[in-house]
Amino acid sequence: MSKRAGGGKAGGQGTPATVAAANAGIEFTVHAYEPDPDAESYGEAAADALGVPYDRIFKTLLAEVDGRLTVGIVPVSGSLDLKALAAAAGGKKAAMAHPRDAERATGYVVGGISPLGQRRRLPTVIDASVSALATVYVSAGRRGLQIELVPADLVALTGATVAAIARG
Repeated sequence: MSKRAGGGKAGGQGTPATVAAANAGIEFTVHAYEPDPDAESYGEAAADALGVPYDRIFKTLLAEVDGRLTVGIVPVSGSLDLKALAAAAGGKKAAMAHPRDAERATGYVVGGISPLGQRRRLPTVIDASVSALATVYVSAGRRGLQIELVPADLVALTGATVAAIARG
């Protein structure tokens, strides 16, 4: 993989996510594709456009765990198990956050929410399946842009807990 120079800008495609990765000094690659505005699943559309298996592209979802916004990162091949997320985050009950709240808290739009470079650091849990992969893809901060990095770097940059939070 190649680290992008210039503050994480990849051909003028710098986002807070790519800047955060560059500033952390990690190796990463940015992958651009033409997003499908009519896609039912932004993650599956990204995987299809990039020719990447669904279990290697992870979606960033926001939930409220006991009233506190929490990030859950799971492969697009599955779905977020809210009960497992609540347990991993030390809470009792979780529900998906309202998209407007997710956008406000992260600074990104739905379909392009990155776990990196968010407006403020939120408690984050990444599905344990990430540990079996050499590299993973997550949103680079906008629809049509993915960042590929080593799972350990994703965990470190987000301060995440790793736990089994995906179903399917």
